[in-house]
Amino acid sequence: MSLITIDTVDKFNSLIRSPNLSVIHFSAEWAEQCKQVTEVLQELLKLPEVQSCNSQIGVCDAESLSEVSLKYKVDSVPTVILFKNSQQIDRVDGVDVAQISSKVKAHSTGKAISDVTSKPPLEERLKALINKHNVMIFMKGTRDTPRCGFSKTLISILNGVGVQYETFDILMDEEVRQGLKVYSDWPTYPQVYVKGELIGGLDIIKELQGNGELESTLKA
Repeated sequence: MSLITIDTVDKFNSLIRSPNLSVIHFSAEWAEQCKQVTEVLQELLKLPEVQSCNSQIGVCDAESLSEVSLKYKVDSVPTVILFKNSQQIDRVDGVDVAQISSKVKAHSTGKAISDVTSKPPLEERLKALINKHNVMIFMKGTRDTPRCGFSKTLISILNGVGVQYETFDILMDEEVRQGLKVYSDWPTYPQVYVKGELIGGLDIIKELQGNGELESTLKA
C-alpha cells in the first residue's frame, strides 16, 4: 500500500465515498511540517490493523484544491481529516502526530478513541521506555533517518563503536518529548541512556569518545 496523490476534486470525492476509512492530508510543498506528517502517514499504512481494514490514505495540495479546502474549513496546513461514506468523522489540525496515529488506528479498527489512546501514567511510560534496552537513544527521527544534525552525528558515532542500541523518535510522541525533558532535567535532544541512567547528549558523548571512555560507558 502507498499514499494516494489526490490532484482533482473528482479523485478526492471518489476516495472519501468508501465505507472504509479514508484519511486525507491537506498539505503544501512549502510547509516543512507537512513532510513530517506525510512520513507518519506512510508508517501508519504499514500497520496490520490499517491494512486489514482497507483504510486508504491520500495527500492533496490544499491550495490547488482550494474549493475542497474551503468546504472542509482547512485554513492551515497540515490538516488531516478522516472520512467514511463521504462524511467527516474526525480531524487533526496541525502537527500532532500522536493524535493522528491514535485516531487513524482507532477509526481503522472501529475501537473507541479512548481504548486506543489510554496510556499508563507518563512517569511509568518514561521509565519503561528508558529501560527498554541497555542503550536507549531518544532523538529526532530514527537510526535510519535522523531528522536533525545532532541526532545524525550521534548515530554515526554509536555505529562506529559497534554497540547495540535502540532509538525512540520523540517527534512521534509529543508527550514523551516534553515529559522526558522534565523527568531527566535535561532540556535538549538527543539523550542517551545506559541501563536506565542518563549519560547525556551529543556533547557528553563526544567528550567520552575523546577520552577513550565511550565504549566502556556504553557497555557498562
